[in-house]
Amino acid sequence: MALRLWRDDHRFLALLGRFQRALARVVSLALVVVILVATAQLLLGIGAHLVPGQLPLIGTELNSVLGDVLTLLIAVEVLENVASYLRDEGLQLQLVLITAITAVARKIIVLPSDNGNSPLYLLGLGGATLFLCAAYWLVEQQAQRRRSAAAPPPEPVREPPLD
Repeated sequence: MALRLWRDDHRFLALLGRFQRALARVVSLALVVVILVATAQLLLGIGAHLVPGQLPLIGTELNSVLGDVLTLLIAVEVLENVASYLRDEGLQLQLVLITAITAVARKIIVLPSDNGNSPLYLLGLGGATLFLCAAYWLVEQQAQRRRSAAAPPPEPVREPPLD
């Protein structure tokens, strides 16, 4: 049986596909648990800062909360990637690029303001942002071309006859 499976590419790929889908389901369930727990932790942390007598969410506290919110958003985007895979939509490159752009933006937003970052590091983050956005634009342009090529041509506008 195993030898026949190994020799038949179609059967092997079918088995591999079933394994990938099962693994994607397990990963998506784990992501749901992680997102729920992280959301609860974030809400408890914000609630602790709002208790009377505590310092307001300014400066490093606000920076930390924004970082946590963006991290949760990235986790939700990764979950959407897995869900689109399970819906047989394949890997959606636009969604992967948006997730990467969000991750780089999160890194930029939570950068400490003490100027301890090297110029080369900041240049790298800027370059990553620029190239990811350019890649997203190119992929979106290609998708728009495909959509417009698949759409039926618009009907011509007919002027009413002049009496």
